[in-house]
Amino acid sequence: MTDTDLNAQLAASQAEVDNLRAELEETNRGVVALYAELDEQAIQLKKATELKSRFLAYMSHEFRTPVSSIRSIARLLIDQVDGPLTEEQAKQVRFIQTAAIDFSEMVDDLLDLAKIEAGRVEISPAWFEMVDLFSALRGMFRPMLDNHAVTLTFEEPHGLPRLYTDDRKLSQILRNFISNALKFTSAGEVRVSARPFGDGSVRFSVTDTGIGIAQEHLVAVFDDFSQVDSPIQKRLRGTGLGLALCRQLASLLGGTVGVESELGKGSTFFVTLPQQLAVAERQE
Repeated sequence: MTDTDLNAQLAASQAEVDNLRAELEETNRGVVALYAELDEQAIQLKKATELKSRFLAYMSHEFRTPVSSIRSIARLLIDQVDGPLTEEQAKQVRFIQTAAIDFSEMVDDLLDLAKIEAGRVEISPAWFEMVDLFSALRGMFRPMLDNHAVTLTFEEPHGLPRLYTDDRKLSQILRNFISNALKFTSAGEVRVSARPFGDGSVRFSVTDTGIGIAQEHLVAVFDDFSQVDSPIQKRLRGTGLGLALCRQLASLLGGTVGVESELGKGSTFFVTLPQQLAVAERQE
């Protein structure tokens, strides 16, 4: 090979290297631009999430006063403080009261979800006995048991240790489970229980003999605004936020929620929590 041929090959190799270097530099510039775009999108998404949380919190606060007024006025009318009502009038006022209660629950759920998303929910763990928690829940639901075909049973939590967590948040989760169970159970029983689960955890369960949930709907039960498609569900509309809130609250307590159900045979909703909230979780 002559010097001329060698120089030509070297020149060709150098040109190829230069082209590869140029392509690499162009690729690097594209990657940098992509990272910058992703960072900008992340910032915009964070701002949008903050704005949504602020809006929900603000609107929830603003809704509370008029909704409370509607409930109070409906209560006065039902009690016939200003005079008797006809049967039809009393029926319509009860509709107003029911709608106001549902609206109030939705407002409370929206406000709680907004606080969680904004990181403004405080966890206040303390030691407590589960028998005291069940006793408080039993007393809370006793006045609401207007369907004599349904029995609400609390199993005595014998032999279970004390729990170190936020009992108010746990109570909120169980109240939601129990309310749903009573709403969608026309006859039979709603049973609340607690059992040791795994190593150092406790599982609280609410089991009913209600309408049940089809298997294809179970995966979305704890999603925001999720609704079970059934005739009773259409008649007894909920907010679709309660179970999503339960999932968020359980996560704050270091636990998980779940459901087991069979259509037409009932459901079991459960929350599994550590017996003692971990130090890292207490500080969040």
